[in-house]
Amino acid sequence: MRIVFMGTPEFAVNVLDQILRAGHEVACVVTTPDKPAGRGQRVKASDVKVYATEHGLPVLQPEKLKDETFLEALRGYAADAFVVVAFRMLPKAVYAMPPKGTFNVHASLLPQYRGAAPIQWAIINGETKTGVTTFFLDEHTDTGRIIRQQEVEITPTDNGGSLHDKLMVAGAEIACKTLADMENGSVETFPQPEVPILKPAPKIFKEDMLIHWDNNAENIHNKIRGLSPYPAAFTRLVCQPQSTDEPGRTLNLKIYSCSISEQKSQEKPGKITIENDKKMRISTKNFEIYLENLQLEGKKRMGIEDFLKGFRKEYYTDYLK
Repeated sequence: MRIVFMGTPEFAVNVLDQILRAGHEVACVVTTPDKPAGRGQRVKASDVKVYATEHGLPVLQPEKLKDETFLEALRGYAADAFVVVAFRMLPKAVYAMPPKGTFNVHASLLPQYRGAAPIQWAIINGETKTGVTTFFLDEHTDTGRIIRQQEVEITPTDNGGSLHDKLMVAGAEIACKTLADMENGSVETFPQPEVPILKPAPKIFKEDMLIHWDNNAENIHNKIRGLSPYPAAFTRLVCQPQSTDEPGRTLNLKIYSCSISEQKSQEKPGKITIENDKKMRISTKNFEIYLENLQLEGKKRMGIEDFLKGFRKEYYTDYLK
């Protein structure tokens, strides 16, 4: 079929690639405008635009999706269907345009985890399974009629990065199956089921990334792995007068991985204990947590043994904040 593809990040790139490999014609790619990124604020194109440019696909980057110039250009591609992956909410003037409809590939088993960060929130909440869903767009966010779903296991060792990669593969598979259904005229849809409790997946903000050590160890562990490797959960160290840094200054400490000890916490939550200059454990509401991979503000990311070689505990408070 003739497709217009809409998406932005790496997750969407794999779906686009598999659609092309399945033999569909991608008439055009729609993605976000280039914007400054990183410390140097250099203008950066989206991952989808980079892929599209490398493969000679036309690209549209509208500032406003209701702009008549953009809509006219979109109509000109005369696509059979639009495929949306990790993009913006579309107005009806866009999603109602193609004759076979517009579907979205979402990284959860809808209706659970509607929103911008379904991968991270599934792990943060301690789920053992998630999946991908294709559904037709309507006027609300992630509420349209479901076309297909595919489950994906969340293992105890998964973090946000590894689950992202598993769902990226599943998302490409389900997108191609959905396009085959549309091409064959065999699409069957059903409404999203009513569930007693809906678990949302809103955008991750800085306050969501902060670790609260007075929580239980399992919840802290899930937050750390759910936010790893990006944007990364963090805690805070406060510099002491003897520190080489400014006394009283608070430094962010990102934590990328940890493990839960069988040892119950006897100290106040947040208490730092160094064992044999090779291990670092933190007290929580119930069990001790061992830090494994971390990054102090202004330093490189490293494993705990390398980190402790340059860490002077007396320079900081005894408790993580």
